[in-house]
Amino acid sequence: MNQTSLPPAVEDLRLRTRDFIRSVVIPAEPRPGERLADGLRRELGEAAKAAGVFAPHVPVTFGGQGLPVDQWSPIFQEAGYSPIGPAVLNCMAPDEGNMHMLNIIGTEEQKRRYLAPLAAGDTFSCFGMTEPHPGAGSDPAGLLTTATRDGDSWTISGDKRFTSGAEHAGFAIVMARTPDSGTAPDSATMFLVDMDARGVRLGNPIHTIDRTIAGGHPNLHFDNVVVGPEAVLGEVGLGFKYAQVRLGPARLTHCMRWLGLARRSLDIALDRTDTREIFGSPIAQLGIAQEMIAQSVIDLETSDAIITKTAALLVSDPKAGSAMSSIAKVHCSEAVFRVIDRAIQLCGGDGVSDGLPLAQYAAEVRPFRIYDGANETHKWAISRRASSQRRRAVAAGEQFLGTARFPDGAAS
Repeated sequence: MNQTSLPPAVEDLRLRTRDFIRSVVIPAEPRPGERLADGLRRELGEAAKAAGVFAPHVPVTFGGQGLPVDQWSPIFQEAGYSPIGPAVLNCMAPDEGNMHMLNIIGTEEQKRRYLAPLAAGDTFSCFGMTEPHPGAGSDPAGLLTTATRDGDSWTISGDKRFTSGAEHAGFAIVMARTPDSGTAPDSATMFLVDMDARGVRLGNPIHTIDRTIAGGHPNLHFDNVVVGPEAVLGEVGLGFKYAQVRLGPARLTHCMRWLGLARRSLDIALDRTDTREIFGSPIAQLGIAQEMIAQSVIDLETSDAIITKTAALLVSDPKAGSAMSSIAKVHCSEAVFRVIDRAIQLCGGDGVSDGLPLAQYAAEVRPFRIYDGANETHKWAISRRASSQRRRAVAAGEQFLGTARFPDGAAS
C-alpha cells in the first residue's frame, strides 16, 4: 500500500489497525476451515473498540471512526490481513454494505432502530436480493418477490436464496417488486423486515467453501409478511436506484478486504522461499520463483491502484464510480486468487495442507468471482459500456478508425 498521501489521522488509524490485527486478532484465529465463534467475535470486538479501531466506515455518531469511502482502503486492507479481521472490526459483508446504505437513505428512526445496533456489533443483518431461478440473480430485472400495498401496510411474498448472513441476522433488507409504483426496472422497493416477523422463514442452508461470513448463505422465505409504512427504505419504486448506492462500495470493500489477505499470502510465501533451499540455493533466488513473486507483486499493486481510483470516483462521480467498481471487482477477484494460488505453489505440499492457512484463503476468495455479480456478467456490462461510449464519441465527431488504409489508398 502507498501510504505517502494518507492524511495523518488516517495513517495513524492504519498503523493502529495493523498493530491490533497482528498482535490481537491473528493469535486468536480459529484453525483453517473453522468459523469464528460469536463469543470470541464479541470479545475481540470490544477490544477493537477499546483500541479505537472498530467500525472504520461508520459515522462517529454511531460509534465508528467516520472515514469517507475514499479513505477506507488502507484500513480495510489491514483488517483483511486476517480472515477474521473484518468481522472483528465490524466491516464485513453484508453488514458493512447495509450500514453504508442505511446511513445514506435511512430515516432518523430507521437509523436509531437498525443502524445503531448494527454499527455497535449488537446485531447482524442480511440483504435479500438473489432468488431461485428464474428470479433475480445476475439479472436483477428478474425480480419475482412482490410487495402489495394494503392501505398503509405492505404484504411481502417471495423466496430468496443465497441470503448471506441470514442465519444470525436480526433484520433483512428485502428487495421486492411493487407493481403499483411503475414498471421494470423502476418498480422495486426496499423494505426493512425484522427476522422474527410473522411469515419470515429460514429455508435450507447452502453450504459453501467460504467461512468468514457469519450466518451462512441460506434460503429465505417471505410468506405474506405484513409490514408498515415505516419499513420502506428510501422511496417506493426506487429500489434498484438505491441498490447502486450499496453495490458500488460493497463490491469495492470486498476487493479491499481480500487484497489484505492476498498480501498476507504473499508474505507467507516470501518467508518460505527465503528460508527453504532447493538445488543448493534459496527458492527465492530461482528464476521461476522470482517470476511468480514478481507477478504477485504486480497483481497486488495494480489492484491497489484500481481500488484507489474507484473509491475516488465513488466520491466525486458516483455513477462513474459504480461503473468502475465492476472493473475493479473483476480485476481484483481474479488477481487476488492468482496471488494466493501462486503462494500455495511456492509453499509446495505445505501450501495445500492445514499446516498453512493458504488453502483456506483460496477457498475464501474463490467465491468472490461469483458473489456481487458473476465476473462474466460484469464483463458483459463493461463491454457494452465501452462500445456505447465509442459510438457516442464517433457520433460527436471523433475519427472513425474502423477502416485502416495503406499509403496507396487501398483498404486493408
